[in-house]
Amino acid sequence: MRIQTKIMGELDVDERQIIDIPDGLIGFKKFTSYALLDAPQKPYFYLQSTELAELGFILLDPFLFRPDYSVDVADAAMGSLGIAGPDDALVLTLVTVPSDGGPVTANLMGPLIIGRKARRGAQIILSDPRWLTKHDVMAELAASRK
Repeated sequence: MRIQTKIMGELDVDERQIIDIPDGLIGFKKFTSYALLDAPQKPYFYLQSTELAELGFILLDPFLFRPDYSVDVADAAMGSLGIAGPDDALVLTLVTVPSDGGPVTANLMGPLIIGRKARRGAQIILSDPRWLTKHDVMAELAASRK
């Protein structure tokens, strides 16, 4: 499948990279089809809308900088994503890279959960007070290595 991306131009993507997010992402409910791509800078990923070239998000595995991160998702939600157990789930956080050179932050309150086999995802909101919408990735990475 050929898609147009905001930062990488036109790309051929494998159908296995297409993720259906039936309820969309917060603030972008009408866009439900995305391609999950490796970003040019590791360890980041890029979530590109297949419906609007200008809509893309940077993602990061939260366990890389917060090994204590935990996601409590209702069984019904897990089932709707085709997730039978923890190994079936891919957990990613949306990342903000400020244009003013400020710290790169990750939204740990609203992670994206993807069922690996079904390729269905949902952005969920966690109620755990430890997880905020802006976690400084580099500061937390440094703290986790102490």
